[in-house]
Parts: sequence; C-alpha cells; structure tokens
Amino acid sequence: MFFQKMIFAAAVVSAGLAAFTAPAAAYDDRYPQPLPAKRQSAAPSAGGDGRASVEKAPRTFIVSYGLWGDQSVFASEARGAAQVARVKFGRVARVVVSANTKSGGSATASSLSSTLRAFGGEMDRERDLLVVILTSHGSPDGLAVKAGGFRETLSPSSLGSMLAASGARQKIVIVSSCFSGVFADALADAQTLVVTAADSSHPSFGCRDGATWTYFGEAFFNQGLRRASNMDQAFASGRALVGVRENQQGFASSNPQMSGGGGLKSTVPFLR
Repeated sequence: MFFQKMIFAAAVVSAGLAAFTAPAAAYDDRYPQPLPAKRQSAAPSAGGDGRASVEKAPRTFIVSYGLWGDQSVFASEARGAAQVARVKFGRVARVVVSANTKSGGSATASSLSSTLRAFGGEMDRERDLLVVILTSHGSPDGLAVKAGGFRETLSPSSLGSMLAASGARQKIVIVSSCFSGVFADALADAQTLVVTAADSSHPSFGCRDGATWTYFGEAFFNQGLRRASNMDQAFASGRALVGVRENQQGFASSNPQMSGGGGLKSTVPFLR
C-alpha cells in the first residue's frame, strides 16, 4: 500500500508541476446549491420480526470558511475546496461557504459556531460526517480572522469546543494556514481526522491577493484530493507537491500534517 501511495504521489507531482507554472485559470464563482436536507433511505431489508427495516444512508455536511478578508485568495480557496470536498466525501446534505472581504463579511468565530450547531441539529450525530475547512493566516495561537475592521483569533481550543457543541461524532477538519499543526495537536483523535497545511512550528506559503489557491490549497485540494481515490493518496501527493514547490522557491518545508481519524475508515469510504 505504501508503494502504491508513492507511485500515485509521483504521478501527481509530475502533472501538478505543470499546473503550478501555467497561467491561473479564471475562477468560477458559481456554486451548486445544497441538496435537500431530507434523508434518502437505503433499500429495505427484512427485520427480525419479518417486517422491512430501513437503514438510513449517512450524509456529509460541509462548512468552508475563508477567514482573512484582506486577501481574496482565502475566499477563492474556501469556495474551491468546498467544491472538491462535495465530490469526494459521499452524499452531501448541506454545504455552507462563507468568506470575508476587505470591506467586511460574516466568516467569524461566532457564525462558525452557529453553523456547526445548526448542522448538529440536522445530522444523525453518530453516523453522518462533518467536514470543516478553514483557510487564513495563522500563528501558534490559531487562525487569524479579519472582516473589514473586525479582527479576532480562532484558537484550537475554541474550535474544539464548537465541534463538541455540534455533537457530531465523525469529523474531518482541514486547516490551511501557517502553523496550522496546532489544530492537529489539539483536535485529532480516532473519530476526528485533521489535515493541516503546516506543522505547529512552520509557516505555509502562497497567500497572495488575487491568487486562486495557496500553495497548500493548490497541491492538496486542486491536485491531490481532486485526483485521488482515497485520503492517503490525496495527502501524500499534496504533501509531495508542496515540498517540490517550496524547494523551488527556496522556502523551508511547511511540513503538512495528517493525523487521527482511524475510527472513520469503516464508515467513510474515501478514507479506506
């Protein structure tokens, strides 16, 4: 399995390098509407008393936030990442995308907390999957939030409290920022897979106003995740692409991280 991952990563690196050097494509701001919240049922099967029983098919709930409004790359990445995740993580019930701009916005810690609580009210908390994608500048204290003149920091402990309040048992958290490994350190467990653009002591790169993706976003979402058949492949190829690009630019490695989530493999097909 490890050899297969490395072969896939090498192939994606070869293809991905061409994408890094090609002119950026125009960003399509259109976004598909969420699917209806009503759960569709799987085919009925006979119960122990002879009556048909219906098993509810798990659904996926996605929230993607671009938190730093002064550079449009974070809004673009939040939208693009949600589009890719929508395809990869099973039957999607709800998608919420929010991003700040230079003049303002509602992608704040308070609105994220409200969205996660609302999702928790709709979900089968034991079986449905919650996917949280956050992109911004970061520090060892957490994620920077800026919407016009409003500023705050979203810490790992605060996000952990929000996730707990949602009640969702099965979670994937993806954080694209400098020092984002602090979120993996704080949140990863058997039921929570955490993917980060960097470890807890290094910056990540590519936060340019007007860009479509950060370096990590291009490598992981637009290349690795879009093309992979499972999460291990997506992360291996994304990490390899980031490393090549950072090396070309003379930057120290951001050292992307993936940890936790061992308990999700039996219920989330893309993680197998």
